[in-house]
Amino acid sequence: MTASAPPPVGRAARLRLRRTLHVATRGAQLLDRQLHLLRAELAELRRAEAAARDEWEARVREARTWLLRGLLISGEDALRTASRVPPAHVTVAWEDSLGVRHPGRTAVYPGVTDASDAAPRNTALAHAGTSYRAAVEAAARYGTASTAARLVEARLRDTTVRVRALHRLRIPRLQQNLTAIELALEQSEHEDALRRRWAARRTRPAAGG
Repeated sequence: MTASAPPPVGRAARLRLRRTLHVATRGAQLLDRQLHLLRAELAELRRAEAAARDEWEARVREARTWLLRGLLISGEDALRTASRVPPAHVTVAWEDSLGVRHPGRTAVYPGVTDASDAAPRNTALAHAGTSYRAAVEAAARYGTASTAARLVEARLRDTTVRVRALHRLRIPRLQQNLTAIELALEQSEHEDALRRRWAARRTRPAAGG
């Protein structure tokens, strides 16, 4: 691997490098703050995801229980009539949080049954239909919360990589280059001072001349 080229030496180069270092340091500070906010946001989304998953699983268990009761009462043939339900329609409103666009609120519109469709043969099947609709709504909320958590987590990983690159590579390299420039300038100024003193001694008239 070839060595990196030395930084340009000069007061203008030092000024530019100081500005670049300031921008990099300020950027790292802002990203550090964003990381803190993203971690808090992700923790909140994960809690919402866990609660939505628990609700969805509970709704599915409840619906299955009612369905089993209805089938025990009226037999499996009753399921053919009870299952003739149009599919539900789900809409998702997208939101922006800390620069991350993710799904937010959901709305579930159940399929509309025709007036001529046969009604459930017993109340257990009717309860099962209601419970399954609730399960669909819970599934939509769970999917939304899970997707939002994944998107924020992805942004958190990307931001973490950027912060580490600034702290471990970019800023130390800039500081090293700035130190090298300042040392070179100090040496150059010292040599200039020596040359001026030497020139002054050579041009000074001899005593008694």
